[in-house]
Amino acid sequence: MINAVLIHNNDSVVISIEKIEKGDMVEFKKENEVISFKALDDIPMYHKVALKDIQKGEPILKYGEHIGQASQEIKKGNHVHEHNVESVREDLHV
Repeated sequence: MINAVLIHNNDSVVISIEKIEKGDMVEFKKENEVISFKALDDIPMYHKVALKDIQKGEPILKYGEHIGQASQEIKKGNHVHEHNVESVREDLHV
């Protein structure tokens, strides 16, 4: 049963659309394929779940955009939130 959404094909996270318990399968559609993997943490509704292993310092991608970077190693299936993501202000030239 689909319980998460991939917003952009380049994202490193999916968004839960219901509460997901540790050990449950995270399931989402990518194009016409259903992809699933095990949740390593409890994931509140509308929160991010790591779609792949993310190394410390690596960008977190949501909406296809860099929204912060991993403050520690994040494993596929981990809850991605302020406890393991740090904000990085990029110098924008407008």
